[in-house]
This record gives sequence, structure tokens and C-alpha cells, in this order.
Amino acid sequence: MKLKLWQVDAFAQRRFEGNPAAVVPLADWLSDETLQAIAAENNLAETAFLVPAGAGAYALRWFTPTIEVLLCGHATLASGWVVLSELAPQLSEVRFSTKSGVLTVVRSADGRLKMNFPAGRVEPFTVPKGFAEALGESLGVRAPDELHFAPTGAGGMPAPLGVWRDSDLRTMKLSGEFEKILARAGYHALLATARGDGNPYDFLSRFFAPGMGVPEDPVTGSMNCALTSFWAKRLNKRVLRAYQASARGGDLLCVDEGERVTLSGNCALYLKGEIEV
Repeated sequence: MKLKLWQVDAFAQRRFEGNPAAVVPLADWLSDETLQAIAAENNLAETAFLVPAGAGAYALRWFTPTIEVLLCGHATLASGWVVLSELAPQLSEVRFSTKSGVLTVVRSADGRLKMNFPAGRVEPFTVPKGFAEALGESLGVRAPDELHFAPTGAGGMPAPLGVWRDSDLRTMKLSGEFEKILARAGYHALLATARGDGNPYDFLSRFFAPGMGVPEDPVTGSMNCALTSFWAKRLNKRVLRAYQASARGGDLLCVDEGERVTLSGNCALYLKGEIEV
């Protein structure tokens, strides 16, 4: 069987920035084992699979190289780009039915793609003894100034959320102990964030998820659903500029809509071709 595949850099102004995602349109669902095998072969943070579900609508699922996730922002943005630019360019909006509800991607007048996602929550975190210090040490920086808990974290997975200084956030490096420290506390990932100076970014972030098969994700849309609500309250702002300070980097425009969050960004096509299954 031959399947078409697009690889798109999401939240990117140009190729080789942002977060690459593979997008594979299907006529009907293949077995979960086959979907997971394709995602493992692609070896990107996420591979998105979409199946037509009516006019301007698709069912959408996302897989890391090791697991299926409940929510993924950058691969949804990439899927929206593939539909609106390649599969159905006459459309200006596409609806995706997912395990996290209906998500929409709209083509804006400025060329950005705008996604509407459920807002994430941030709650108090009962910190295990020595966890904050061990976490900072495993990343080569000081302990976080604050630790919170994000029930839907990123990818729909619960995770701690640490607040660091900008300088610490930018210099973090994973050590071999990081995953073990997280696992002992019962988690697979960490959301890390810092306040920006507003010129031009309101907040910065990084996302580490070795327990989900993604040591560091370049740009994480789903994480910013929680961070948008978190920083909107702290900064008393509804519209925020965000930057994910990974090696590739990525820009997001985030809008707090109460129960929902709007995330906007650009996409750049890297490749399109066929795969054999």
C-alpha cells in the first residue's frame, strides 16, 4: 500500500525552524499497530493521521514514536496546513474530530493559521521532598523558583510545571538522571517556563518528555494551552507572544479565551512524498 506523506515545520517562519510533524492522510483507519509503526519509522515528535469525516471535516489522531497522545498542537497546525494548502485549498477552515474534542484550524488574513483548543489548567503541586533540587540539578540549573501541576500538561498527559528565570530556562540540558527523577515522582514529562520581558515575548517555555519518546520537543502547542491561561492571569493580558526556547525555536501568538485558547503560527513545507506500508 502506498500512502502520501507531508512533513511540515509548524510554528516556523521558514524551513528548519519550529517543530516538524509528519501528516499522513488515510481513506480509512489502519490498525493501531500500523499507525504506531509508521510514527516510529518517521521518528518525529508526532505523526498525524487524518481520515475524511464530511465536508471540511476530518478525524485526527497523533502518535509519537512510542505512544498515541490525546492532544498535539504542532501536528494539528501542520495537518491544517496540509488540508488548507494541499488537499482542499478552496477551504478557509477545517474541523478535526479528536480524542480532545473538535479542534478548528482557520486561515487568517495575515497568513497565519489559527487553532482553537481547550484551555489547560494549572493547580497547586505537592512537591516530593528533594524533587525541585534534583530536577534543577538534572537539567544543569538551579531548582525552579516555583512548581505547579498541569493536569493535562502537554499531549493530554499530567505533568509538573516549573517556573525558572529566563537565563536558566535557555541553558537547560538533559542529563541521564532527568527521566529517572521524573519517573520516581510518577511523571513522564516536564513543562518549564519563564517570564519574558515583553520585548517581544511575554513568556518563554521548554518541554521535556523522555517518558513519551520525546527527549525535548522543539515547539509544543498543547503545552501552551496551559501556559497561556497561567501567564494571562499573572500578566493581566489576554493576548500574549510566546517563544519556545529549544534549539530550533518557535513563535506562537496566544489568546486567552476563557475556557478556550487560540494559538496562531506559520508553517513551512519540508517534503512531500509516498511511503510504502
